[in-house]
Amino acid sequence: MILIAGGAGYIGSHANKLLTERGYETVVLDNLVYGHRESVRWGQFAEADLSDIDQIRAVFRKYPIEAVMHFSAYAYVGESVTDPEKYYYNNVANTLNLLKVMREFKVGYFVFSSTCATYGVPQQTLLTESHPQVPINPYGETKLMVERILRDYSVAYGLNYVALRYFNAAGADVDAEIGEWHQPETHLIPLVLDAALGRREAIDIYGTDYPTPDGTCVRDYIHVTDLSDAHILALEYLKKGGASTAFNLGNGTGFSVRQVIETVEQVTAKKIAVREVPRRPGDPPVLVGSNALARETLGWEPRLHELPVIIETAWKWHQKLHK
Repeated sequence: MILIAGGAGYIGSHANKLLTERGYETVVLDNLVYGHRESVRWGQFAEADLSDIDQIRAVFRKYPIEAVMHFSAYAYVGESVTDPEKYYYNNVANTLNLLKVMREFKVGYFVFSSTCATYGVPQQTLLTESHPQVPINPYGETKLMVERILRDYSVAYGLNYVALRYFNAAGADVDAEIGEWHQPETHLIPLVLDAALGRREAIDIYGTDYPTPDGTCVRDYIHVTDLSDAHILALEYLKKGGASTAFNLGNGTGFSVRQVIETVEQVTAKKIAVREVPRRPGDPPVLVGSNALARETLGWEPRLHELPVIIETAWKWHQKLHK
């Protein structure tokens, strides 16, 4: 049985569905602070908090857990700057609790939801796993700390882990059973879809003078189902004896803010009002990840990689969510 910590959230719920479709039994552990009980539509559910080690132990006693996928991080970059204590406790200390219980119950496989934010400001256009990790915010620091903890636990205790460094998770389940449902919402695609539904007056474009083809920031968007597929491949890689390591998860290509808005207009047949506002500090012009290592080592092949497909799945879900 696979324990999905944070499985009521955006990416965890999609991983839960895909694991179930591939024949795995799952149990979702979530405190429902940001997750949604309605998103746990497969497997078992245990409402528990990683800050309470006895609650974690109770879940491990009840279910025959053989591996853990960990999605239970707080992930608002701005909030991590204004309230770092919240992030260090949840993202680092609570992960230590989970790892401690894994050791007690002799569970040796761990797939970790990391982030490209561990790299900090890009020193090259296409980021590889060897790029220096120099985070520029507490959120990125917490993820890097956990990666270092995993490395040390692997050496000392034989933990088998894969850290998956995401770029921009996007899209929704193709059946629209689950999707992106953040409160508050900060991601570009759902914000633009809000504008298409009339729930938002306009979309702010932060900076139009970047050294990119249309002057707006370029980002790497990866469909959430493709991310979920990579988690399962990472688990299977470990179970076959693969060495503990980290992989980038992205499409390897980027789309600008204007391209996203234009594609939403094409998919929804709605005109999106925009406001051009000054740059935000710390936004790199281009953030795109090489996925060559994940392709080569895991056999990972993103299938829902085209921007219109990503937005079509998100639009289908968004309309359902906001009926």
